[in-house]
Amino acid sequence: MSSLEPFGARLRRAMDERGPLCVGIDPHASLLSEWGLGDDVAGLERFSRTVVEAMADRVAVLKPQSAFFERFGSRGIAVLEKSVEEARAAGALVVMDAKRGDIGSTMAAYAETFLRKDSPLFSDALTVSPYLGYGSLSPAIALARESGAGLFVLALTSNPEGGEVQHAIRADGRTVGATMLAHLAAENEGEQPMGSFGAVVGATLGDLSSYDLSINGPILAPGIGAQGATAADLPHVFGAAARNVVPNVSRGVLRQGPDVVALRESASRFADEIAHAVSGV
Repeated sequence: MSSLEPFGARLRRAMDERGPLCVGIDPHASLLSEWGLGDDVAGLERFSRTVVEAMADRVAVLKPQSAFFERFGSRGIAVLEKSVEEARAAGALVVMDAKRGDIGSTMAAYAETFLRKDSPLFSDALTVSPYLGYGSLSPAIALARESGAGLFVLALTSNPEGGEVQHAIRADGRTVGATMLAHLAAENEGEQPMGSFGAVVGATLGDLSSYDLSINGPILAPGIGAQGATAADLPHVFGAAARNVVPNVSRGVLRQGPDVVALRESASRFADEIAHAVSGV
């Protein structure tokens, strides 16, 4: 059995205590340049340490984008390991944005990388892709349950290309995206105060009333800020499920760096706007 309380319970408490804001750690080349940093491991380390210092003791969730670390090879992965360790030590939950998806032993290996408790990259949750079939996620689901971790499954993403798969109609009349939401509702059935298996649903998608978002789990919602969605859109897009939404803001906050105070003030503004927007839900 896991020594960790289930991710859903830990996330619900963090959201209630700190607000639901998730801030990305996305050290892509353009942001490193905006911060006056080199596009190298030293710049990567400075960027990541600054975001963790500014955010980890006050936001509910930090979400490193693994690809921006992986591109620097083993030294970049070492920076990612340290960032995860320091963020969790400061009280933030870490959602590793790696969007892994494969079958059999390969999916199991990805799961062990991010969800095994003694892994250097152990994270509180992992983003995964179900588009080799939802059943292909079984090794990650099993290990997440064992470790007290969670998953965020791509369901209705904000990128325009996603629609050709996610809105495709199955033989039973449901869309593929709706099918993924139904699978997650089944995973979370009966869990209190919230299940550990969440969906990724874009905040830019507009009215989603035709989809059943009542999955009894968290909904990671990218798109606020630079992608054009606002906190005020959350009740319209997510309806009654807005209380379980974890809105992700990356560039909207990160562009205020490298000044720690400016980063904190920006995150606080987004957090206040989100709290106001969902207060009546």
